[in-house]
Amino acid sequence: MTRGGKIALIIAGLLLACGLVLALVIGFVLVSLDNEPDVASNSVLVLKVEGQLPDFTNADEFSSRFFGGEPNSLSNLLLQLRKAKADARVGAVLLDVRMLGAGWAKADEIRDAVSDFRKSGKPIYAYMEFGSDKEYYVATAAERVYVPPIGDLFINGLAAESMHFKGTFDKLGIYWDSYQIAEYKTAPESFTREDMSEGERETLNSLLDAIFGRYVAQVAESRRKSVEDVLALVDGAPHNARVAQEAGLIDGTLYREEVEAELKKRLGYKEDEKLRKVSGAEYRRVTPESLGLNQGEAVAVVFASGPIEPGSSNDGAFGGDQTVGSDTVVKAINDARDNKEVKAIVLRVDSPGGVTYPSDLIWKAVEEAKRKKPVVVSMSDLAASGGYYISMGANRIVAQPLTLTGSIGVYAYKPVVKGFYDWVGVTSEYLLRGKNAGMFRETEKFTKEEREKFEGSMRSFYWDQFLPKVAAGRRLPDVEAAHAVGRGRVWTGAQGKEKGLVDEFGGLDRAVEVAKELAKIPADKGVRRIVYPAPTSFLRQLLGGEEDAARVRAERQRAAFINSMPAEMRPVLRRAAMFERFSPGQTLAIMPFELKIE
Repeated sequence: MTRGGKIALIIAGLLLACGLVLALVIGFVLVSLDNEPDVASNSVLVLKVEGQLPDFTNADEFSSRFFGGEPNSLSNLLLQLRKAKADARVGAVLLDVRMLGAGWAKADEIRDAVSDFRKSGKPIYAYMEFGSDKEYYVATAAERVYVPPIGDLFINGLAAESMHFKGTFDKLGIYWDSYQIAEYKTAPESFTREDMSEGERETLNSLLDAIFGRYVAQVAESRRKSVEDVLALVDGAPHNARVAQEAGLIDGTLYREEVEAELKKRLGYKEDEKLRKVSGAEYRRVTPESLGLNQGEAVAVVFASGPIEPGSSNDGAFGGDQTVGSDTVVKAINDARDNKEVKAIVLRVDSPGGVTYPSDLIWKAVEEAKRKKPVVVSMSDLAASGGYYISMGANRIVAQPLTLTGSIGVYAYKPVVKGFYDWVGVTSEYLLRGKNAGMFRETEKFTKEEREKFEGSMRSFYWDQFLPKVAAGRRLPDVEAAHAVGRGRVWTGAQGKEKGLVDEFGGLDRAVEVAKELAKIPADKGVRRIVYPAPTSFLRQLLGGEEDAARVRAERQRAAFINSMPAEMRPVLRRAAMFERFSPGQTLAIMPFELKIE
């Protein structure tokens, strides 16, 4: 062997050894994270309520710390409360409420879980250093609410903003050639108008009224006040902690240590005894099975979170936005369908929609699964447009009153950048074969014939595909009845129930109970939830194929860029990033706006 060959062999051996050591270290860390903790008697479980709270995340503490994954999820938070209710070692729960990026439907689901925990008779307190309407809304579900003396409540009411960029694109020489069905499917108007259309204004006002009305009513009930009193307090906000206590919005102005001292007294601790606390991160390692939970007949839970697109899903474990890949979700539904141990399927949807073709593939998988076992849809914050498309065929649809759903409609557009190209000195030529081969070229508007084809394909999808499936799935009289509740209009879950788009109110827990009922599992028997697809191990994700690695890198880079921008620009950039993943010529069934009501 040559000297160079020996050196290469030594280097290869060293790299292999380093890889083995790294694998052993990671394995040791992951095993240590999986060990069930010792929970002392009369402990206080401290749960942080913060962040985006995706429905489900595959990220653990390790991947979160080193790769930016989101370790906190709504399903995990709800599970901790269910476990704490059944765990005799847990004497109380302290909710550490921080800034919440989740929507109003998830806020309602947390409130429902807190109310259910309170049936145990155990105390549950909420502590918040400061907060706005949504944080306060969640906190008021607890038995007592505390804010430190320096804290503030910014419960100023709700506002919705609609941004329009036509003036910007006019300056850049970019024209958006678009078509939408129907008057409420207003997504292209962000680029084609300088102000709100009547359809967009009507929708946003309706949603604001519904969300604000429920918020005020629920706070009034929780704090034992009249609706008029709460409205007056909102109009007089913000409030410092002292004023908030005097007004009865909170139960005390205490620092965190003083709240813990109150819990010590409530739980009967001796004066010199230290409060025994267990964090949410530790308590996650307590298995529900060890507490007699999650046992019985199997019910599959398939999570569909994010924009709908072809290919594989991204679960966000390594950062980036979650996506609904049709290949992943269809396979998950099919696997659950074919597993004889699984008695029912719950499809949990948190999606604004996406591309029509993969949406239809998921709809078809639901239809096939229904032939073998019940399928129940649980709607989270969003199940709109394509998100409603994949939901509408289920045996039963369960949503929160403030879920955003409907948006039954389609739109498509192409940017015409000829003016921009002229401005920056770019020239382009097309060589075409086929009468309509240049339909989606970027330098020309649609010709009359191309526009007829373009609009015709969308009308065909809406009238011949979307509406008939809505009518059949929701047992409406005809296509016209489906069109009456469609036209691109976004509804709350409560409005959707009135229109026949939703069957009943509740969260994921209620959907599992409905699935249990439809599967004719006895009421006194428990069920075992199985997540499909099975969560992928950290090492498998880390050592995945080159295609997966490239996708992860792209998502992380995209997320890092968006998060580096000013907060007011991030919704627009997230939407642009979503469109970047779609292919030219695809018809889109997406919620017409990214609604953030704060």
